[in-house]
Amino acid sequence: MANNNKTSPALARDKEPRVELGVWLRSLREERGLSQRQLANQLSLDYYTFISQLETGRGKIPSSRYLDWAKALGQDPKPFMKILLSYYEPEAYDILFGDNQEV
Repeated sequence: MANNNKTSPALARDKEPRVELGVWLRSLREERGLSQRQLANQLSLDYYTFISQLETGRGKIPSSRYLDWAKALGQDPKPFMKILLSYYEPEAYDILFGDNQEV
């Protein structure tokens, strides 16, 4: 279930969260008018097929590259990284940003 809002995907935690995230990443890429190959070139990736893996929920952006991806997709890095965290590390996201923030 993809969210049509280009600035933030739904934060639903269903059985396929990476697929939903991939749909959002693809929409951001397409919004910028980039092919998978062009985005891979901007990110200095050896294989553009990695973009396809991400967009179909079969891969994960390395945390060391979050900033590069945010810039390549024209996104503000902090909200972009927050969204990635909500999908890749939902427990950590809930601790940091959930309703029950006890520290």
